[in-house]
Formats: sequence, structure tokens, C-alpha cells
Amino acid sequence: MKILVTGTAGFIGFHVAKQLLEKGEEVIGVDQINEYYDINLKYSRLRETGINPDNIPWNHPVQSTSYTNYRFYRMNLENRDVVMQLFEQEKPGRVIHLAAQAGVRYSLTHPDIYLDSNIHGFLSILEACRHYPVDHLVYASSSSVYGLNKSMPFSEHQPVDHPVSLYAATKKSNEMMAHTYSYLFDIPTTGLRFFTVYGPWGRPDMALFLFTKNILAEKPIDVYNYGNMERDFTYVDDIVNGVIAVSTLPPEPSEHWNAQNTDPSTSSAPYRILNIGNSKPVKLMDFIKALEQTLGKEAILNKMPIQPGDVPATWADTSALKHLTGYQPETPVEEGIQRFVTWYRRYYNK
Repeated sequence: MKILVTGTAGFIGFHVAKQLLEKGEEVIGVDQINEYYDINLKYSRLRETGINPDNIPWNHPVQSTSYTNYRFYRMNLENRDVVMQLFEQEKPGRVIHLAAQAGVRYSLTHPDIYLDSNIHGFLSILEACRHYPVDHLVYASSSSVYGLNKSMPFSEHQPVDHPVSLYAATKKSNEMMAHTYSYLFDIPTTGLRFFTVYGPWGRPDMALFLFTKNILAEKPIDVYNYGNMERDFTYVDDIVNGVIAVSTLPPEPSEHWNAQNTDPSTSSAPYRILNIGNSKPVKLMDFIKALEQTLGKEAILNKMPIQPGDVPATWADTSALKHLTGYQPETPVEEGIQRFVTWYRRYYNK
């Protein structure tokens, strides 16, 4: 089956596409390649999958030199017409939609970008799936949707009515949009709420990347909420295994749906929401200590108040995902940090 993966120059999309390709799946990759962070890192990810970034035309396929089963399109998903043309031409059987404008803090200063990418871009994907039916649409949501909720662990059964960033609000909007299209047009959709993904080829705006860069340069690292943070850090390979497993299992209307007593995790439509994380929250200071041990250098801490849009803790209840797919993260944080640092030193010659 032909699989369309959006965001393949990005962190998670790159890893998903690469694993699918190595499994022998036919993959169509899409990415806008914007400049939210170092574009050279995005180019390097593309090169890893055999795509030469030096001359990529807009809206036309580029054949991978490493994988005969991979074609890549540089495309703006907000352009509905070109997305429709893509679906008409390629007719994907499954869609894994990972392209989005990421970053909680960036959404405080650049709100329009989030509406353009996360709302209008997703609407293009939904409309294309409506007119060119697919077996399953899997898309990226976020643990950020839990917002002010402090009932741990976070469960899909809990309401997500109090987001604290526009980024989170767009991700909740994606879930609501997907439900509407699942209900009206019978499109099987699964939203995956990612919990703090890290690993090789990660985003430069993420904590592990920033910490590693500054510790090696003997510069201070910003530690928010004075270090009193916990995150459900999840290694990227574990995430990818879960994403691919879910993509093969389209949802059906829930037998537990009760219109008189609604549960956010059920629906009469072919729709589901799943947490995907490590389900083992780690204290931020313990995470920093593990990084210090790996680097063999002590961090200079700049302890600061919690930032607008941040939440003090995340913890994923992944029991639904485990029941569905057998999902079981296998990478301890110490090992994941070691793998990231190994990649970072090699990539940047540090």
C-alpha cells in the first residue's frame, strides 16, 4: 500500500519515513522545508533518505537515489489545489500526517503561522481524504492539549477543554476537525498525542538539543520552573514503532459510545485518540544529570520561572495504545540520551 507521510524533512516524519522505507513500503514524502529552525538540518535529513536538497522543484516529485520506493514533494499544504493534485496523482492508501508548526513558546509570538500550518494545512489533508478516500488517516496531536489538567497520568478519557497555548489549541482543533470528517464522510482517523519526543536528528529548539549544545560550549542552560518540571520523555524509535503499528489498524465506531453519557475517548464515528509516550515521567533535574554524565561535563544552570504556555508535568497513560498494538517503549532515558549525544557529536564534529 502506498503511504503518504507529511513532514518528512522534520524530526519524527523523517524517522517514520525511513523506517517505512526500510520495511519495503512505498512512501510519498511531503514537506514545505520552512526556516523555523536550521534548514541545513532538514536538508541533511533529506539526504539521509536519498533526496538531493540542492534543486527541489515545488509541487513535483523528486526520486530518491537511495530508495526506489520513495518519492518526495516540496509542497505547501495550505495550498488546497496542489494537495488535491497530489492525492489524485499518487492515490495513497494510508496517510501519516506529521507536518505542523511545532513549538509552544513560538506560538506566543507568531500565532498566524500556527493557524496557517496547523489548521489550514490539516484542512487540506482532510478535504483530500474526503475526495480521494484512504484506508486510514493518522495525524499528530500533542500532550499539550491537556493544558491545565493536573490529574495524572493523562488519559484519553479526560476532557481537554483548557489549553494554555495557541499551539495546544490548534492541536485540539485538529482532533475536533478529524472527528467531524470521520462522522460526516466516514474517514477513519487516529490522532496521536505525542509526549516529549527526543533522539538523534531532533529539533534544535528542544531541551535536549539546547542543553547539549550549551553544556559543550560551557554556556548556561535555561532551566524553567526552577527545575521543578517533569516530562514523559519518549525516545523517537519507540514513537515510530507505535505510529507505524497504529497506521495499520484503522478505527471503527466504538461499541462503548453512549450519547447520553459521552466519553472523549469514544465515538460513533471511525475515530480514535491515543496517547503515545513513555509512561515514565522523568524529573528535569534527573534528565540534566544523566546528560551531564554522558557528556562528562557539568551544566551551568540558569534557573528561571515557568514560561507562559508551559505545564509543570506530563505523564502519558498509554494503556489504550498498548491494548491495541502491544506498544511497549524499550529505550531507557539514559540510553536515549547516549544515542542522541553520539549522533550530535558526529553530526557537529564536537
